[in-house]
Amino acid sequence: MSKADKIFVSMCTDIIQKGTTTEGQKVRPHWEDGASAYTIKRFGVCNRYDLREEFPAITLRRTGLKSCMDEILWIYQRKSNNIHDLAPHIWDSWADEDGSIGHAYGYQVGRVSHYADGDYDQMDRVLKDLRDEPFSRRILTNLYAFDELHLMNLYPCAYSCTYNVTDDRREDGRLTLNMVLNQRSQDVLAANNWNVCQYALLLMMVAQSVNMVAGELVHMIADAHIYDRHVDLVRELISRPQYAAPKVTLNPDVTDFYDFTTDDLMVEDYCYGPQIRNIPIAI
Repeated sequence: MSKADKIFVSMCTDIIQKGTTTEGQKVRPHWEDGASAYTIKRFGVCNRYDLREEFPAITLRRTGLKSCMDEILWIYQRKSNNIHDLAPHIWDSWADEDGSIGHAYGYQVGRVSHYADGDYDQMDRVLKDLRDEPFSRRILTNLYAFDELHLMNLYPCAYSCTYNVTDDRREDGRLTLNMVLNQRSQDVLAANNWNVCQYALLLMMVAQSVNMVAGELVHMIADAHIYDRHVDLVRELISRPQYAAPKVTLNPDVTDFYDFTTDDLMVEDYCYGPQIRNIPIAI
């Protein structure tokens, strides 16, 4: 059975059984009908996924892996903040009439900073440091730019990635690349496995680009919540049968992060339960 399923079921059960509610409090999110969107939440959730064991896609329902990959490339490769550069429509509600989501996500990745050895944007610096100084403890991206939050149509949810290299003495001599993903807030039903799979794919692409092996993805969520109108949907979802994890690989011929496309993603033996249609999304 998929280890990601077990983690997801355990997390959701814990939130429902032991979480606290925001009902009756002043909250920003609301439903399309104008009603306040309350949640059951758990603070400080930490989940670990070892990509050397299996890819962390749940099988309770299908996670659209090519769409996940397209969004992560939109942010970290294309460094875009415009929905016209993105195939999925997940950002449409936050885009302006020109398609921009403001100075968020890809815009921040592409901002150039000045270093003693030259000028780099965030992703280029990560790739350089992993190649030149892999055991540095300073290799990270951070999208939470306080001075530009007022220019973002939505504050970043998954906001920082810290890369950390370990030497596991592999026979082929390659090092292991790990990542800590920090997320301030997460709509568990709508986005949990989407985000997990996205950043697993990012870790795999970066590792392949610097001739390393993708290792652990550690996912830290400050506020992991289930919306009031999602609780019954989650209860049904976590009661479903679980299947073996799919085999997910990347085209081994691609060795430059900026050359990856969704065509380089290969998914085999992905068995899953039915989709949940028309999930209400709080905005």
